[in-house]
Amino acid sequence: MRPNVEPMAAKTILNRVRVPAMPFDWSINPYRGCQHGCSFCYARSTHTFLGQPADDTFQRHIYWKAGAPDILRRQLARLARQGRLPDHVAIGTATDPYQPLEAKAMLTRGCIEALADYGVPFSVTTRSPLVLRDLDILRRARVLSVNISLHTLNAQVWRRFEPASPAPRRRLETIGRLADAGVPVTVFAAPMLPYLTDSRETAAELAEACKSRGADRAMIDFLRLQTPEVKQWFFGVLQQHYPKLAPVYGNLYYRRAGLPESYVRPARERVEAEFRRLGLIGPGATKRKPADGRTGLAGGAGYSGGMVADEYAMDRSATDRLATGADLLTPGPGAGMTGNGCAPVQLTLF
Repeated sequence: MRPNVEPMAAKTILNRVRVPAMPFDWSINPYRGCQHGCSFCYARSTHTFLGQPADDTFQRHIYWKAGAPDILRRQLARLARQGRLPDHVAIGTATDPYQPLEAKAMLTRGCIEALADYGVPFSVTTRSPLVLRDLDILRRARVLSVNISLHTLNAQVWRRFEPASPAPRRRLETIGRLADAGVPVTVFAAPMLPYLTDSRETAAELAEACKSRGADRAMIDFLRLQTPEVKQWFFGVLQQHYPKLAPVYGNLYYRRAGLPESYVRPARERVEAEFRRLGLIGPGATKRKPADGRTGLAGGAGYSGGMVADEYAMDRSATDRLATGADLLTPGPGAGMTGNGCAPVQLTLF
């Protein structure tokens, strides 16, 4: 089914990020909504800020910011006159800047061309091989990293949780072509799904595949269900495809957005061990130097296997915080835990 595509008026494209934990101060998202529609995507709930439901409307009704490249150029010109050009702009912190609509709209291409012309360093986060279309710009720009989101090579898991996104093999091919072109590449191995993608064997397979294609670094993070809308949607998909895991996840995520420490600590240790073994995280991780001599770093390269930036912050232009919501699950063994079902998060990145 073809998505409903609608232009959106925007006064600014370059948005200030005021979350201290983020390794960048500015972000760009040319689109609202994402045709990939991944079941675990935290940004699904941002459609409610536009008066839209947080169901599959997120991937069926896409907004594009009309005139984004020209608006960005005006912002950059003003900042240049003030001597305040950004040190790091993160592109794609909320929705994929290379989702299928970009092939025709070319908003992301126009934006990275503007950043390149002004010499502004930037990173891009995407699942899509469409980023290769813009290698001509990426080769001359001050690219800190192209971050390829890839959390599994298992075709069944991929089809069930993110069926509208490019296949894992195509993302691996994209890593290889970017690396061959001299573009710094970071793998965002996120979100790791408990009991599905976080075994030592699956982590080793993923790490070895990414390393063999030329990835420089990796970041690992685990599934977070940050809002009631996202939790409800994800559990619907989980119940459909893995009904035996639904009560297990229900206990893990009961009254919480993230995994309990008792689960995530050993899981993180075994997954990170495989990426560390290949030098993709930790002190041995490559820091490739772009043509201008800057060290290429990922959007979140300041973390050592810590949070993935686009999992933890949202749209400040819509509201300051998400309201907490009632828990969506039937109480299980975790019923003694305290806290709300989904903690509020500051909205910052559109």
